Amino acid sequence: MATMLSPTDSQQKRADPGHWEWQYIDLMRRIWEHGDERIDRTGVGTRSVFGAQIRFDLSDGKMPLLTTKRVYWKTATRELLWFLTGDTNIRNLCAQGVEIWTDWPLDRFRKAASSDISRADFSRRIVDDADFAAEWGDLGPVYGKQWVDWPTYQPNGDGTFSPGPGINQVAQVIESLKANPGSRRHIIEGWNVAELDAMALPPCHKTYQFHVSGNRLSGLLYQRSCDLGLGFAFNMWSLALLTRMLAQQTGMEPGEAVWMGGDVHLYLNHAELVEAQLTREPAGAPRLEIVRRPDSIFDFRIEDFSVVDYSPQAHISAPVAV
Repeated sequence: MATMLSPTDSQQKRADPGHWEWQYIDLMRRIWEHGDERIDRTGVGTRSVFGAQIRFDLSDGKMPLLTTKRVYWKTATRELLWFLTGDTNIRNLCAQGVEIWTDWPLDRFRKAASSDISRADFSRRIVDDADFAAEWGDLGPVYGKQWVDWPTYQPNGDGTFSPGPGINQVAQVIESLKANPGSRRHIIEGWNVAELDAMALPPCHKTYQFHVSGNRLSGLLYQRSCDLGLGFAFNMWSLALLTRMLAQQTGMEPGEAVWMGGDVHLYLNHAELVEAQLTREPAGAPRLEIVRRPDSIFDFRIEDFSVVDYSPQAHISAPVAV
């Protein structure tokens, strides 16, 4: 059982009561103290609430980086750039030292091969052996495939169908933002019902919608399932970053990043992370500088992004539930 904090603890005097991160800390506290305890898909168990919202003002370069623990924003950025390539194999990520998707194919390989290979050795083999990567490194049609190559099918005239041209939702949103900014259809969708069973993990951050007010572009993410302890920090960063990138490419100013969670949960084996983070106070206002404007949103490189004024408290580690 988690340690229950007293009302005095949860309403402690805050040095910066207006800091956006209190939305996150207060949500974490509410879930940990009052969430519905349940057995989940992983078997680890969670405490959860249904329905939550966090908002962040993106003006003046500000970015929603958690300050109560270190967030490895370059890793999250590399993942987003990988999504935009449409790639679904972890080989490119592993070559960059990004291991956030490795556990799913690793688990599949261990079970199939009755092997206890370490993650480091598995990742090294993925990078070094193209054939091994092709067999064991693919995640199925996850995020990037749906974002930039949503499958279509065309009738052959005999009752059968053949693959048609893929739909690049990201490119379509950019064009619609330019041509019809007042549209309510600026959406990038990852939840392809026909292909869910082929994915290593169905999309958690499933639906992005963008909204133009004046010359300000805001982005909203609906996330069906959110691991608040580990996943949220990357999800919020990626929402804000994608909104910033789209704003740059369409000649707009950043507005808000609005995150909405469906099943928002904390894993029961994350007690040390939760209780440590709840004792910390948010502070500071990190900012992102995009140092280059490429010809296309698909041409960004990791070197194009620079974060300043980020002085987080120490990283808090916790196990990933697969």
